[in-house]
Amino acid sequence: MIRGAQLTVVGGGNNLAVLEQHITETLADAHSEAHRALQNPGLFKYKHYRQAAVAVVAGVVIRLAIAAPIIGVKVLLWLLSFFLNEQTTWNDNIISGLGFIENSVLQVPFFLMSLMRYITPTLDEMFMDSLQWVDGTYIQKHKSEDPKRLRSTYYPNLQLYPTHGDTSSRKSPLDRALAFVARFGKRAGISLLLYIMSYLPVVGRFVLPAASFYTFNKAVGPAPAAVVFGGGLFLPRKYLVVFLQSYFSSRSLMRELLEPYFSRIRFSREQKAKWFRDREGLLFGFGVGFYLFLKIPLLGVLVYGIAEASTAYLITKITDAPPPPSESEGFVETQIQWRNKSHFLRLPLASLDVDHASTEKFRENPFTSAGKDNTR
Repeated sequence: MIRGAQLTVVGGGNNLAVLEQHITETLADAHSEAHRALQNPGLFKYKHYRQAAVAVVAGVVIRLAIAAPIIGVKVLLWLLSFFLNEQTTWNDNIISGLGFIENSVLQVPFFLMSLMRYITPTLDEMFMDSLQWVDGTYIQKHKSEDPKRLRSTYYPNLQLYPTHGDTSSRKSPLDRALAFVARFGKRAGISLLLYIMSYLPVVGRFVLPAASFYTFNKAVGPAPAAVVFGGGLFLPRKYLVVFLQSYFSSRSLMRELLEPYFSRIRFSREQKAKWFRDREGLLFGFGVGFYLFLKIPLLGVLVYGIAEASTAYLITKITDAPPPPSESEGFVETQIQWRNKSHFLRLPLASLDVDHASTEKFRENPFTSAGKDNTR
């Protein structure tokens, strides 16, 4: 998890221009993943400037959409104040409560930002542009080394894969957007139900801690989950809700950020679940770092784009480069287990940006070696 948080910082910087790249190289590779993403001059092309402007406008629209219901309630309460005691404070409690439910329980800002992926292909293009940049900078950085020791490039083959697999079974953008709304709506409904149940007499104080235990028991085991449960009994309800929603939203964010990869490299539901489980800690650390930045008013949509660009760098650290589509049979099965996991997690922070070529001994014949070498 800590390594994932470090990658949030290390990967984003791979995309400010050449001058900044030279400066950051002198800082012993201590730049962040967001910093790496921003070094990519391709992100500053005209179309991306235009998309950035659209993102800012979208941020304003999102804030207005969130504020509209609260403003309506304020107007209603203002009208009621002519008939009620002006000294009462329950109206302020209603306003603050609505804001908390909207932002922290239902996660409306995060939902609207995530929905943008299904409206415009911008984020998919940004992922692929950044992946191309990561490959180019890697080759440039290691041009004096033996080419046989370098890792394979990712972009040339990945861009040959069609998105969403077989065109005969491809969903329309509207269908995919509706599926996302259904998923998010289900989670928001459960969150709201748990929040309401937490106000029940006697048993209410155990609802959120029990939900925390159930969630973390599946992810990290009973002992850490029991610690979370015990802490939840003493934490104020507000902080426990924020904690739980940060966990769930960071996981959801990672699934959305990785969609450009999984839309091309087709995993079954079971294979994808195993893929995420083997990288769960790192992905959580990476996702929660960006999720916290996404909560910045107005600029959150721009941060979402930086997170997508950074995910391209992340992919080069936790997967192998894909083969051409014509040779892809069996490739997915070799990627479920993160085979250079132990090596990568042991690397010092200053060496995160070196490469994992030394661990690609597995790739001499990836389809036959998958069941033969299980180094983690």
